Amino acid sequence: MPENIKIEFLRNIQLFSSLTDDELLQISSKIFIEEFKKNDTVLHEEDTNEFMYIILFGKVKVVQMTEDGKEIILAIHKTDEFFGEISLIDGKTSPATVLTTESSLIAFISKKEFFSLMTNQDKIRDKILQIMCSRLRESWRRIYILNFKSASDRVKKLFLMLSHDNGKKTHEGLILDIKLTHQNIADMTGLSRETVTRILDRLQKDKYITILDNKFIRLNSNFLQKDLKA
Repeated sequence: MPENIKIEFLRNIQLFSSLTDDELLQISSKIFIEEFKKNDTVLHEEDTNEFMYIILFGKVKVVQMTEDGKEIILAIHKTDEFFGEISLIDGKTSPATVLTTESSLIAFISKKEFFSLMTNQDKIRDKILQIMCSRLRESWRRIYILNFKSASDRVKKLFLMLSHDNGKKTHEGLILDIKLTHQNIADMTGLSRETVTRILDRLQKDKYITILDNKFIRLNSNFLQKDLKA
């Protein structure tokens, strides 16, 4: 990929938005970019990771498999986000598998260049630390969700958690700007797909949520009012 196109991609990534053209040029010359199809594996669990990955466009899910073969989604990363930095910092193998959920373009930054950025670019280092703290808090919220015995409460709390980073306010409520299948929701809440389907049907019937034409979920005003009071 030509350097000028690489630079344009990097310029749109929040992590690099404060850098000058010369700084972007230096970074672009030290990364490589790879295209992935839907359902491709980017990183296998227990692999020794030598890169940080930045999603130029597309989406991935971070998953672990239970002993009985059930997939648990730990996180979803989309355009402008990164992953893999934890393994670079602590030197341990990847704790989960990363799979694309749609066609994606991903930039690879080597361990050496990652530490160079952390050392020489204060703004990038601070941004990475802020995002890592945010992810830690999200992990705490996920554990909190799994402690609910009520399946319905698990789904509702998941929607509220996702709304923190993926919510778009409208006059009718809050749209989750992320496409979720029933299986995705099941994998993130420790429930069966059939249970999730029943819960979503009930929430729609009671007008707490609306499934939009583009498959996004809108949390209606009464959903937000009811949950905030709970």
